[in-house]
Amino acid sequence: MASIAYRAWESGILPILPDKPGQEEAERHRLARAVEFGWQHAISAEIDGVVVGWCSRAPSRSYVPFLFVMPELQGHGIGAQLLSRMETILELEGAERILLETPADHVRAVRFYERQGYHILALKADARAGHDPFASVHLEKRLRPYSGIIEG
Repeated sequence: MASIAYRAWESGILPILPDKPGQEEAERHRLARAVEFGWQHAISAEIDGVVVGWCSRAPSRSYVPFLFVMPELQGHGIGAQLLSRMETILELEGAERILLETPADHVRAVRFYERQGYHILALKADARAGHDPFASVHLEKRLRPYSGIIEG
């Protein structure tokens, strides 16, 4: 799953970032740790038994930090299906909204989320010490939380 995330990051986000030594290895490590510690909150899409995309949510929150699909399979509805299923999971848990963010310059991703019914909440700059200023678009979608009884 980490390799899918890295390949998607490399093809979609890396080209819009300023060139910075070591950023590719740092991102590879960050994504590997995200998979290692967040896999229990993730769902995946498979084709012929091979994982081709995945989506995860933050523990105890209706926030989606990761949605990745193999670059060569993007644009075929896999990401939309993963996101829709994650929304359903959150609705069943009673969530009223779902939040996510993406780089502001990643226009393709922003448009994708808008097509899925997300609305832009804010444009925020990440100016943490030691980091280049980085603008991200924060998006939200209202959900229809389930309020009935779930029987197992």
